Amino acid sequence: MVDDPDPGCPSRRAMLAGAGAAGVTALLTGCQTYGEAAAPASEATGAAGGAAKPLATVADIPVGGGRIFAAQGVVVTQPTEGTIKAFSARCTHQGCTVTAVRDRTIVCACHNSVFDIADGSVRGGPAGQPLPEAAVSVEGNSIRLA
Repeated sequence: MVDDPDPGCPSRRAMLAGAGAAGVTALLTGCQTYGEAAAPASEATGAAGGAAKPLATVADIPVGGGRIFAAQGVVVTQPTEGTIKAFSARCTHQGCTVTAVRDRTIVCACHNSVFDIADGSVRGGPAGQPLPEAAVSVEGNSIRLA
């Protein structure tokens, strides 16, 4: 699970209670998060530009669960022991970064879209499209972006 992407932003209810429509639109537009930028190439690869640094080890990804790597824009899951899957961490509804992996699902708290950890398919909307698969490789015990 990732922390609230911008805990300093007021809630929509608080804004609606204390400001006019134009003020609400301006303030909420500044607080809206539609995913995070990818890590710079120097962070994703070795110092000499070699192979990508490992995201995690297989043991770091719980069986029946997963882990979100927001900076890299991926969520890595392990639906069954030894099966590693990866998907875009951007919700297909409006592009928010997914916020949790629980109960064999990937959850986007922006509008409560829910995706399956095994294939990225939509298990609850409003998202209408599955999460796209992301390319990762497993080398020994290391999981890397491919």
